[in-house]
Amino acid sequence: MYKRIILKLSGETLAPVRVSADNPSHSFDAARVDRAAKAIVDLANLGVQVGVIMGGGNIWRGRFTDAMNPVIADQMGMLATIVNALAVQDAIQRLGRGAVVFTAQEMTRFADLYRADRAVAAMERGDIALLAGGSGNPFCTTDFAAALRGAELKADAVFKGTTVDGVYDSDPRKNPDAKLIRDITYQEAIDRDLRVMDPSAFQLCKEQRVPVIRVFNMDDLDNILRAARGEDIGTVAHL
Repeated sequence: MYKRIILKLSGETLAPVRVSADNPSHSFDAARVDRAAKAIVDLANLGVQVGVIMGGGNIWRGRFTDAMNPVIADQMGMLATIVNALAVQDAIQRLGRGAVVFTAQEMTRFADLYRADRAVAAMERGDIALLAGGSGNPFCTTDFAAALRGAELKADAVFKGTTVDGVYDSDPRKNPDAKLIRDITYQEAIDRDLRVMDPSAFQLCKEQRVPVIRVFNMDDLDNILRAARGEDIGTVAHL
């Protein structure tokens, strides 16, 4: 059993599968937000200290024109992850569990400014640390932020959920003969340019000796618990 896990939760996890008259929002589905919160709480209830890196793709997915300043576009994406973290915090608290939103930017009316020791203290007292705002820098993905926080917070594992079953030797959505790789080192993933996760995230985990990245399909959120229990699902990337 892992002691401390950094979970990368995509914004799409919170979004509706389809927009309807009953739920016209393109960004949030109340039932899916609650489902994600329950999965996080269930993970914490295993006795695991949990930090969650929030994605923002349900709200913002980059520049809407090539003329747009990419730094501003990335800043908007950081804000989207904070909106998502607040939504998940609310859902977790309604389940009776403590949750603290930490942001990489000063936003003290809404959340606490991220500092590693404060995030560790929150997790050690049993609260869930919702780590929002990415790394705080443009041109850095939330995959990289997950690796960075995993290294800073001395996590035993970084969990990355995807829409496929793990790391493949090529894109399974384009190549029906793509093969699932069950076990791979960080260096092999970098050398083979396997893009299921930002290569800079693999590089950082290698350099800072983060023990494990687990990559698995998060369409079924129960897979989070299966991975935490050590079941053989998805891909294990390691030193």
